[in-house]
Amino acid sequence: MLGKGYFMSRLNWLFVVVVGLLLPGCGYNTLQTQDEQVKAAWAEVLNQYQRRSDLIPNLVNTVKGYADHEESVLTEVTEARARVGQLQATPEMVDNPQAVAQFQAAQGELTSALSRLLVVVERYPDLKANENFRDLQAQLEGTENRIAVARNRYIQSVQEFNMTVRRFPTNITAKVFGHEVKPTFEVENEAAVAQPPAVDFGDGN
Repeated sequence: MLGKGYFMSRLNWLFVVVVGLLLPGCGYNTLQTQDEQVKAAWAEVLNQYQRRSDLIPNLVNTVKGYADHEESVLTEVTEARARVGQLQATPEMVDNPQAVAQFQAAQGELTSALSRLLVVVERYPDLKANENFRDLQAQLEGTENRIAVARNRYIQSVQEFNMTVRRFPTNITAKVFGHEVKPTFEVENEAAVAQPPAVDFGDGN
């Protein structure tokens, strides 16, 4: 049989729940709204990264047509893209700090591989002048800008949500309904993600 202590513990917990919900500004609706905003912001981050990923096969094939002996760099990009594709990236992953960290790491590897590829491009003036390549350049540059905007919006929405989770009395409501702080981009990377990487292939001369 359940002891008196068990029932007292349950009553105490129920009291905390009721008091928390009755307090002015308990924050329940705010938490729900901000939680949805975080997920929506993260979904946009995923959409823009996917847009970049979709550009990569055409980019690799175009570069290969002019610089097929740069196989190692092309392979790096292709493999980094494949690792990103293996992740189960969903809006719900914002509640899993480890999953977010893995996603960031994989995207970081892909960004580095793309940067090395763009350095290689500088050695091929004919490639830089290719119309298809220049179209990909414009799309990639626009996508990098959209990624930067989406990341910053996600960071801001997470900061607002986390502040609500930590403040009194909304911290009581957050605890009752299982809301915990959400992961943002790593602190050491936040300055870097504030600006998109430069995508400049020159004027083709």
